[in-house]
Amino acid sequence: MMTQNSFFNNLLSKLGPGLLYAGAAVGVSHLVQSTRAGGMFGFDLLIAIVIIHLIKYPFFEFGSRYTAATGKNILHGYYKLGSWAVWIYLLMTIATMLIVQAAVTVVTAGLFTHIFGFEELGGYEPQVVDAIISSLILLICFTLLVSGRYALLDKLMKIIILILSVTTIAAVIALLLDNPGHYASGTLHFDISDTVHLLFLAAFLGWMPAPIEISVWHSVWTESKNETDGKVASMKDTLFDFRVGFIGTAFLAVCFLSIGALVMYGSGVEFKTGGAAFAEQLLDMYKQALGDWAYPIVAVAALTTMFSTTLTLLDAFPRTIAMSLECLAPQKFEHRKNKSIYIFWLLTTIAGTLLLLFFFTPSMSEMVKVATVIAFVAAPVLAILNTLVMFDKSIPESYRPGRLMLIWCVLGLMILIGCSIGYLLLM
Repeated sequence: MMTQNSFFNNLLSKLGPGLLYAGAAVGVSHLVQSTRAGGMFGFDLLIAIVIIHLIKYPFFEFGSRYTAATGKNILHGYYKLGSWAVWIYLLMTIATMLIVQAAVTVVTAGLFTHIFGFEELGGYEPQVVDAIISSLILLICFTLLVSGRYALLDKLMKIIILILSVTTIAAVIALLLDNPGHYASGTLHFDISDTVHLLFLAAFLGWMPAPIEISVWHSVWTESKNETDGKVASMKDTLFDFRVGFIGTAFLAVCFLSIGALVMYGSGVEFKTGGAAFAEQLLDMYKQALGDWAYPIVAVAALTTMFSTTLTLLDAFPRTIAMSLECLAPQKFEHRKNKSIYIFWLLTTIAGTLLLLFFFTPSMSEMVKVATVIAFVAAPVLAILNTLVMFDKSIPESYRPGRLMLIWCVLGLMILIGCSIGYLLLM
């Protein structure tokens, strides 16, 4: 008979890439965008969180499903469609990775700056302080990735996600039992005919729960876990791992929106745009909900969450670029035998991110908006590629999604394409 400890250990052993998915997803989209959505419109956009998760679900699942079916990451599936598909992913990644990495890193730096009281560091402007702190964070990430790679990510994420989940759920429960009392006075509601509101919705949903690219990252992490374990995980275990991460991030998005709605909505206080200033507001919400005693715990949870997002993204971009090059020219770019390709793109991502932060950074909110809108508009492209890969006849029929999933995909694609076109027309 399996003991409680052995059952728990067995459960944890099945979790890995799904928690890396959660670590990458629960970041800007949750701490920043979901909290803002609740603070601006109350619970109006709660249904939007549910709908976007339903729309995007198949396209996220296909990354892990492909690896379980073939033992390889989904980039190999792209290559089977034609080298053009890999080139599309590669060019989209290179074109967007710096703005995405910068947006995530500057939010992490804002939390770090506020928690450790570095706002007045050297008398520099807040933008310069954020850039300096970002440099330190990226240096730490570089050291961890070069020394530990996947195994380290896997271990860190199980601790980080647990801390964040427990503190966030506790904050929501505390607020529901004893909220500030000004929610009812909120008068601003989401208006679908208001262009400003629609543009905010596009930015909100662009990274909710994450950009579609994360399906490729999850597939790569699943392949890495298989290599570490020395076996290909079953379809059942792979999908279980993914669904735990996916459902967990959806639930946390609802929690963050609830915190924003119960603390900020109707209070007359507007969200600040600076990284450190926003971090102060965010942590004050938790303190208001749980009391002063909770501040150190929540500060650690928020900082580790954003740090985990920074870390996972910084690993995902160079890793998937190296693997894309390997698909296109396997003899020249076999990254498993030549780690220098990974290191080169890792350093390129860090250098480009710092260049952006030191010399071209607008406010934190503007950077986040640009990154999330790019993800919103680009979503249909990768969603189409993932669908073509999973319904290709080279996939064993027993691993292919059924007819219901195909209908689900078609409806999701129609909505994503329609929303992207609509957004471009509004600009």
